[in-house]
Amino acid sequence: MNLSIIIIGDEILLGGVTDTNSGLIARKFTADGWQVRRIRTVADKAADIEAAICESLDESELVITTGGLGPTRDDITKAVLTRVFGGRIAGNAAVLANVERIFAERGLELNDLTRSQALVPDSCRVIQNRYGTAPLMWFEKEGRVLVAMPGVPFETRGMLDEVASAVYGRFGHGGFAAHREFTVCGICESALAERLAGFEDRLPANYKLAYLPNPGEIVMRLDADFSSCPSEAAHFEDYAAVLVKALGEYLVGCGKLTPAELALAKLRRHGYRMATAESCTGGNIAHLITSIAGCSDVMLGGVVSYCNDVKMRVLEVSADTLSHYGAVSEGTVRQMAEGVCRLLGADCAVATSGIAGPGGAVPGKPVGTVWIAAVTPEGSRAECCHFRGDRQSVIDRASARALTMLADML
Repeated sequence: MNLSIIIIGDEILLGGVTDTNSGLIARKFTADGWQVRRIRTVADKAADIEAAICESLDESELVITTGGLGPTRDDITKAVLTRVFGGRIAGNAAVLANVERIFAERGLELNDLTRSQALVPDSCRVIQNRYGTAPLMWFEKEGRVLVAMPGVPFETRGMLDEVASAVYGRFGHGGFAAHREFTVCGICESALAERLAGFEDRLPANYKLAYLPNPGEIVMRLDADFSSCPSEAAHFEDYAAVLVKALGEYLVGCGKLTPAELALAKLRRHGYRMATAESCTGGNIAHLITSIAGCSDVMLGGVVSYCNDVKMRVLEVSADTLSHYGAVSEGTVRQMAEGVCRLLGADCAVATSGIAGPGGAVPGKPVGTVWIAAVTPEGSRAECCHFRGDRQSVIDRASARALTMLADML
């Protein structure tokens, strides 16, 4: 079964807002056997939206749009959908009640513009938006389905499971396809490709192995399409097992695990709690951990010791170490990690100190130089890394490496 996705909004095309909805939707449905035929991004222009909808309906059984459903003049998707699917725009009492409830919960006064969200095409079936005022709309035409979703990412994310459940009730789970993901650390993409060359050469034509690199890790995705040979699906796990063996010691987890998820899983296994001491990463490591729901059983807290005075006063880094070796040094990060363990009563810790750029380089320590340390009850480790890229890239890579180092030690 084919899926086409349409992202609507001038703000996407102008670069003011980054599209995250298409990836979210694609991951959700491809995991259940759907094939994404095309992803289109179009402006807030009626002709462009209508053309994208008609082209998508021609090529796919399911079309999902996001954006253009708000109450302002540039939100014209409802009018276009009425033209494509027929009917007229009319008031919907259930939608109005939902809008009134949301505004009452927020303590806001409902104005006429927002009240107009209750005007929807009578040719659609409404799916109430539990996170915002723009209703979701389900259209059907000649066996094809279009679901119009809001463009606000947290609303799309919150409603996606409900939409998927309705789609599966109408079509099933999309077809004969299988997918598995594996997380790999400690090897670069080119070296991994060389290692897996023989495995890839032996894969049947309906299989595909994808490399999805992220800071500090590579996610391997094994896909297979059995639409033309359903009986072959029984062999998919055999190929997955061969891949696991080929990945060897570089395989750190089955499924797509971020370095933070991997570190948390290993810390829980040991019953350890952790803390962070960050300089150049500026709290990003703590952010990555606390973005994961339920981390409070492991994560105690962190210290952003950006200046040397804080390193000394709070983390008890030796003034002699800072004077002789500098803030970006092995001795400093080891003492930072040990100091935050003492301060917060943690079993484990990671620490970073480096030069994220674009300035700050000194002789022998170019931009991208980061010292990282990790401490566990079994011992400590420190390493000097040299990361390429802009400031954010250095921060992201250093954060991922610190968490990966901790996970390796556990």
